[in-house]
Amino acid sequence: MKKIIEAWKKSSLIKRIAIGIFIGALLALSFPKLSAIGILGDLFVGGLKAIAPLLVFALVANALSQHKKGQETNMKTIIILYLFGTFAAALVAVASNYLFPLTLDLAASKGTDIVPPDGIGQVLSNLLLNLVDNPVHAIITANYIGILSWAVVFGLAMREASKTSKELLQTMASVTSKIVEWIINLAPFGILGLVFKTISDKGIQVLASYSVLLAVLVGNMLFVALVINPLIAFIMMRKNPYPLVFQCLKTSGITAFFTRSSAANIPVNMKLCEDLGLNKDTYSVSIPLGATINMAGAAITINVLTLAAANTLGIHVDFATALVLSIVAAVSACGASGVAGGSLLLVPVACSLFGIPNELSIQVVGIGFIIGVIQDSCETALNSSTDVLFTAVAEMSAWKSKA
Repeated sequence: MKKIIEAWKKSSLIKRIAIGIFIGALLALSFPKLSAIGILGDLFVGGLKAIAPLLVFALVANALSQHKKGQETNMKTIIILYLFGTFAAALVAVASNYLFPLTLDLAASKGTDIVPPDGIGQVLSNLLLNLVDNPVHAIITANYIGILSWAVVFGLAMREASKTSKELLQTMASVTSKIVEWIINLAPFGILGLVFKTISDKGIQVLASYSVLLAVLVGNMLFVALVINPLIAFIMMRKNPYPLVFQCLKTSGITAFFTRSSAANIPVNMKLCEDLGLNKDTYSVSIPLGATINMAGAAITINVLTLAAANTLGIHVDFATALVLSIVAAVSACGASGVAGGSLLLVPVACSLFGIPNELSIQVVGIGFIIGVIQDSCETALNSSTDVLFTAVAEMSAWKSKA
């Protein structure tokens, strides 16, 4: 038994989640009436639901408070590319929803009232009212729009605070991230319970809908990596971008796919920038920054899952509302947690725009973790490889303008 526990600890989270999915499906098919197993899924979702609001506040406030002024070079162009690329990816996800509308299996809680917004006017009204919600109430009620707005305010205000105060905020963010890491490490057991409950209640055929969802997510990410990003690079450099695109995908994307961490892939990206002959003063800042705010894959995940939830609940999403959603998804993606599956924890932010209760949006997060073995790997590969791509594009376009 001791050897089994040691082998379990040494194995990657991907392998453990895959084992959890397999065992959950096997138990559901063999003992479908053993409902106690499903409690594991409820506990896992409950833990995420409890910590996610505090996580969003702590990470965003800390990131803003630690920002340093006076960094020049090509950073302005790179940041614009990061933000525009993330927003463009969010729009791609919206377009795919009109072409391939998805639905999910969600169980509405008793007494849950779902009030879809009438249109863009009500969406904007809800957005503005949520922005000024009491910060404590926003965290307690999981009002993610309010949490984000107050995190920005507190983060900017903390830039003028003492070094000790900033270190305290940084410690709070680190501690919260560590708690999330603990919960994520329990994902194999939680997903075992979620898979068991899903198959025992709905049957094995329900997993087919997850395969379609996964195909749409990965398809969107491939489209951004192979069409949208090269198009942006071509507009900036005015030359064939694909040799650079493929080099970034090969060197950075493949390693990021397996590490599933943009932060862990920073050394790989720094070495690639050095091999490309880029300015160290630029990439030493842009690569760590990109690991935090360049989140095209996260924006895709947030939009696809949110729109699938809206379709499931019969909420009509017009283009103007989808545009607002894309802006929110892009901004939210920039605050995605550095842990595996971090973008999934921000799905409730986007869901709140449509009046989707936290109880249902957290179910969507649970579905995301079921397909997360592949989804999160592809998402990280896109995010990390794009860090180098846009850094190189900004610098190479500057070279061309000086020539």
